[in-house]
Parts: sequence; structure tokens; C-alpha cells
Amino acid sequence: MPITVSIVEDNHGTRESLVALLGRASGLRCLGAYASGEEALLGIPRDKPEVALVDINLPGMSGIECVAKLKVQLPALEVLMLTTYEESDLIFHSLRAGASGYLLKNMPPAELIQAVESVHIGGAPMSMQIARKVVHHFHQIKQPSSDMEKLTKREQEILALLAKGYLYKEIGENLGISLSTVRAHLHAVYEKLHVQSRTEAVVKFLGRDD
Repeated sequence: MPITVSIVEDNHGTRESLVALLGRASGLRCLGAYASGEEALLGIPRDKPEVALVDINLPGMSGIECVAKLKVQLPALEVLMLTTYEESDLIFHSLRAGASGYLLKNMPPAELIQAVESVHIGGAPMSMQIARKVVHHFHQIKQPSSDMEKLTKREQEILALLAKGYLYKEIGENLGISLSTVRAHLHAVYEKLHVQSRTEAVVKFLGRDD
């Protein structure tokens, strides 16, 4: 079954290019393309895609606000932010809103397709420049360890593997547990760490006080 995707992008040319790109990818299917966050909040909950590509700089409602509201209605939705910006504040506001990846619009089309496929199976794709800023952020800002102490040993094991880049399936195989059990543990992790996405959980884990 193809991975279903919706697009939220205000620039007409970029939006049509993304629709065409998804249309050429054999393993993907575009369910809808929206020009604003307001339109997306009406259409995406109806379409129920597995992945959403969301421009961060939308007119009216911002992409970050749109993502936060979509995640309330569709907690399982995987969101990739698309942007021309590399500002750290925007990156982390996006992650806190529930985005799983953060991509620059000028990345090669083939890499964008790979990013959609990756986030669908448990990855957290980021453009190289963005990833460097994330690494720099958790090196500079230490998180208190109190939230980490709430995690069970199994939850910490899963989070450690996630931080190493393991996919959900690989984590299950490594620990000898089912995919559904991995997801259930991660749901508990998100609640205990007060985060909305695996990427934010990993950033918090890597920035913990030892």
C-alpha cells in the first residue's frame, strides 16, 4: 500500500511541484494539497493521511500552530516541516508542536521522498544543516534529569535505541518485543517527558544531566 501524504504550502508553484513529485513516486499517494493552515485543519482530518508536509511560514495561522492543532485531532500523523529557515527557535517550536522531521525546501527531490518514507517507518529525517543545529542545542542546554527518572528501564532502553537512529521495527527486534509494544512504551515516554514527538523526546534524552 502506498504511503498517503497531504501537503500544506501557500506558494502555488511549490505546492504544485510537491504534488507532481509525489505523483511520480510509486510508493506515495497525495491525498490533498492546501494553501493555508485553516484549509488544512478542515481537510486533513477528513483525508487522514499518514504523513503531512507542512510549510512553516504560512499566511494567517502559522505552520507550527497548524501542526499543533492537527496533532490533537490526529495523534498518529507524522509531520515533516518544510522551510527555507534554519533558525533554532523555529526548529524547536516545530518539534514541540509535534513535528517528526524538519527539512529545507532546497533539498534534492529524491531526498524528500526518502524523508517521507523514513518518517513513515519511525525515522526522524532532518536536513544536514538542521541536524547540526539540533546537536548543538542539546550540547548547550542540559535538561533536568527528574523527568528521565520517571522512565522505566525498558522505556529508557527504547529511548536510547531511538537516539541511536533505530527504527521502531529494529527496536522491537533488538529487544525481543512486538512493534505494538514499542509504540505503547513510546506513548508512555511522551507523556512522562511532556513531549509530542519522538524527535523532541530524543533531544530531551540526549540533553539530560548525567
